[in-house]
Amino acid sequence: MSSEGESRFHMVDVSSLTSVHHGDPCDGPRRVMLRTDDGVRIEAVYEPSAASVTDTAVTGTAVTGTDVVAGTDVTGTDAVAGTAVVVAHGFTGSADRPAVRRAARAFAERGAAVVTFSFRGHGGSGGRSTVGDREVLDLSAAVRWARELGHARVVTVGFSMGGSVVLRHAALERGTEGRVDAVAAVSAPARWYYRGTAPMRRLHWVVTRPAGRLVGRYGLRTRIDRRAWDPVPLSPVEAVPLIAPVPLLIVHGDRDAYFPLDHPRTLAAAGGGAAELWLERGMGHAENAADEELLARLGDWLTRR
Repeated sequence: MSSEGESRFHMVDVSSLTSVHHGDPCDGPRRVMLRTDDGVRIEAVYEPSAASVTDTAVTGTAVTGTDVVAGTDVTGTDAVAGTAVVVAHGFTGSADRPAVRRAARAFAERGAAVVTFSFRGHGGSGGRSTVGDREVLDLSAAVRWARELGHARVVTVGFSMGGSVVLRHAALERGTEGRVDAVAAVSAPARWYYRGTAPMRRLHWVVTRPAGRLVGRYGLRTRIDRRAWDPVPLSPVEAVPLIAPVPLLIVHGDRDAYFPLDHPRTLAAAGGGAAELWLERGMGHAENAADEELLARLGDWLTRR
């Protein structure tokens, strides 16, 4: 989805909300533009589950035109029960990519509501990609939105770059409104700056070279920030020990062309026995390689842990 469609979105400043309800949560998918703590507009999609809803009186938001005005009393609105799964896509993905939509459908079939979104610099979101650094703010906005919609239990699943983001987010957001109740990282790197495979060397060229960023923008539809990380963010393997007691699942394919198996094994070991590790035979990399059977198992794990 291109940014040309932003006029169709509600604007939601998550950092100032107490609750968000736009009609009956069972009406079907809804699209909004979230605003992160650093002011970036993030497109997001909410797809409700078949969970029952109850009428409540809340202090929330009122909708005027296409804007959401925070702090307005709303009565007789609906609170949502059950689990919400927030899906974090890989680099060059977006909320509307077929593999992300397929994952969302699979999780919804397991009884969960699903929030998908596009990281900064991707899809219809604003800003530029920082390749896993400030993307933690995008995920935090999506998680808080799920809680503002009434979900008491919110879990995250991330693929590749998104996998590194869900790990850092779970570590950094403990005890905050952006906290999660379970986290799964699929095809995630254990450490930064890895160049041990040809696909990762190509990715580093895209991210670090002016010509590469042009390829990213026009060939991969991904707008990449030219600035280097400063400071370097907490690495995934450094984040893992900080996640417990939140349930953690590491999933990786044995045919992943980007990150070899020492990455998931290192992540699982960093959990000190608390992390669950699935090594998937014949699986390649990230959401594009996740088949229906794996997605169903992921959905069961996310909704039942």
